[in-house]
Amino acid sequence: MKIFSRLYQLVMKWAMHRHAPVYLSLNSFAESIFWPVPVDVMLAPMTLAKPKSAWFYAGLATVFSVLGAGFGYLLGYALWDPIVQPFIASMGYEGKIEVAEAWFAKWGVWVIFIASFTPIPYKVFTVTAGLLSMAFLPFILVSLVGRGLRFFLVSGLMKWGGVKMEAKLIRYIDLIGWACLIAAVIAYLLLRN
Repeated sequence: MKIFSRLYQLVMKWAMHRHAPVYLSLNSFAESIFWPVPVDVMLAPMTLAKPKSAWFYAGLATVFSVLGAGFGYLLGYALWDPIVQPFIASMGYEGKIEVAEAWFAKWGVWVIFIASFTPIPYKVFTVTAGLLSMAFLPFILVSLVGRGLRFFLVSGLMKWGGVKMEAKLIRYIDLIGWACLIAAVIAYLLLRN
């Protein structure tokens, strides 16, 4: 089944759209608060489609992701009881918040760097940082460094790999997509308790 190659073609079409930078900015902002679609899903194809704009796209993703993180922090800080906590409960994320709180207690500000750079759900940590009243300036600075490193690395790799990387990606996209989906299901089943 060639589901992922069709999705890839669709995403590449969106990546070349004249409003693609606006969509990237909105996705970056929302992903830091609640949105499940990683920024890289838009950033990588946009960079492949327009390699000369790689650093601009990485910068946009970074700035709007950190702005979203600041908003997520404020939600956790000011609106936990009336809005955020019921939403978290409805999504079944209480356990994730508890894990985030434990990680904050153990690693402090470093957990923000780890969450901002890796595929760990960053949104959980932005809201939890506000809930725990973490110092705002270190939160923003570490987020800026972590998100910037991640997005500039993604754009840099796409720009550097260019047409050759895209050809390999197209060749193996369905295999990669199915492998990621299976890995996500296995990870969910192993970590759900």
